[in-house]
Amino acid sequence: MQITVDMDVCASHGNCVFAAPETFSFDDDDYLRYESTPDEALRDRVEKAAASCPVRAITVTAP
Repeated sequence: MQITVDMDVCASHGNCVFAAPETFSFDDDDYLRYESTPDEALRDRVEKAAASCPVRAITVTAP
């Protein structure tokens, strides 16, 4: 799977970090960091993270 985050839209609410901490995190400056091609075994968590984004900044696509 491929993850894309529109950083112009992302408001750093952190819902994705709580939903899938293996994939999403914040750096020391509260800038979102994420694994753009996480393991397929994490798909359910990543899709829940994308769905939990209040500004819909996260897109998950097939490989």
